[in-house]
Amino acid sequence: MSTTTTPFKRTILEGERLEATTNLLQQNLVDLVDLALLLKQAHWNVIGKNFRSVHLQLDEIIVTVRAASDEVAERIAALGVTADGRASTVAKNTDLKEYPSGFQNVDATLAHVGDALKTTIDGLRKAIDQVGDLDPISEDMLIAISGPLEKHLWMVQAQEA
Repeated sequence: MSTTTTPFKRTILEGERLEATTNLLQQNLVDLVDLALLLKQAHWNVIGKNFRSVHLQLDEIIVTVRAASDEVAERIAALGVTADGRASTVAKNTDLKEYPSGFQNVDATLAHVGDALKTTIDGLRKAIDQVGDLDPISEDMLIAISGPLEKHLWMVQAQEA
């Protein structure tokens, strides 16, 4: 996925450690970019009882997800590899299921958003498990990103109960 060609003279990681770390980060970047887009789609098209609170909650989650995607992309770049958040890359490589078209009632919205958050969190946790031996700084960043997303998932799921 990533390229290990770097324009920098002083590299933080090299060789297989660089390649493996940036590949894991790139996959998480793709999922976070897609999650932000999916959340905006949900935000625009949610209808029904409790519309306003869910509509506003989705914007809160989007702020967290966009900040996380920026953090991951900048970490990839700091490691000397180009971060790729282009629409074609995201569409081709995302782990998230496609969000349905049209208006979605609150219950359907919460279910789709909950599933997308869980998929993204699963990807982050998988990367955390793998990247720890490769780059503890990237591991720490992914852990820091996971906590707020897990809190958002809890808050979404609490409404489904």
